[in-house]
Amino acid sequence: MTFLAILIGLVVGVLVGLFGIGGGPVLVPALVYVLGMEQHLAQGTSLFILLPPIGLGALIPYWKRGEVDLATGAACTLGMLTGGYLGSLVAIPMTAQHLKLGFGGFLMLSALLLWRKTRQTMHAEEKARA
Repeated sequence: MTFLAILIGLVVGVLVGLFGIGGGPVLVPALVYVLGMEQHLAQGTSLFILLPPIGLGALIPYWKRGEVDLATGAACTLGMLTGGYLGSLVAIPMTAQHLKLGFGGFLMLSALLLWRKTRQTMHAEEKARA
């Protein structure tokens, strides 16, 4: 189990550095389906796991290149601290099934929006070439 946890962390870390994602869209499902955790436990564990590495590991290379907006980052951090607390108050009393349903719906919506935006951009580039 420790080896699998390290492997999951490695894969998620690469994705965080590569795509700038928070890790949750990969980490939570991995904890549930690979390690067999219950949804609430996976989400709480994900929050614990992501705190130090996202705050430092993926940030350092971006910081060195001057690719960090401190004012926006500080404002978003304040909002995320408040929103994270409020979101947890909603999630804790929910059943695991409802939580999984909501999480899956969020991931599908995110995927659909990214797919749609990419298709629009590709279509506009094709028109510009013609």
